[in-house]
Amino acid sequence: MMCADLVDLGWRDQTGKTKRLVANLEDISLTGACLQVDAPLPVHTSVVISYPKGELQGRVRYCVYREIGYFLGIEFEPGTKWSQRLFRPQHMLDPRRLVAKTGEHGLDRLAIAIR
Repeated sequence: MMCADLVDLGWRDQTGKTKRLVANLEDISLTGACLQVDAPLPVHTSVVISYPKGELQGRVRYCVYREIGYFLGIEFEPGTKWSQRLFRPQHMLDPRRLVAKTGEHGLDRLAIAIR
């Protein structure tokens, strides 16, 4: 799901000190998420994504810089899965529904809608 919401991100740095920051949730699935942050995190860092009624535990799989910040790919730990019942991001879009509504040229329209 493509989405937009603010979540808290927590981890321990290389010295063991607990770090926290607010991250922008860009997309989420059953097994992972993409977060936009202001500073990079090392790949393989264990993280906790906190939201009002719970948390999701995962590990950084990638960290890339794009024009507006760093994007972290988070793979959830085994046994951790996202559920819309537990956490529904504030703004959410299922691209499959958009394509289904637009017909045979749905991908062209989806690309235009995302830009």
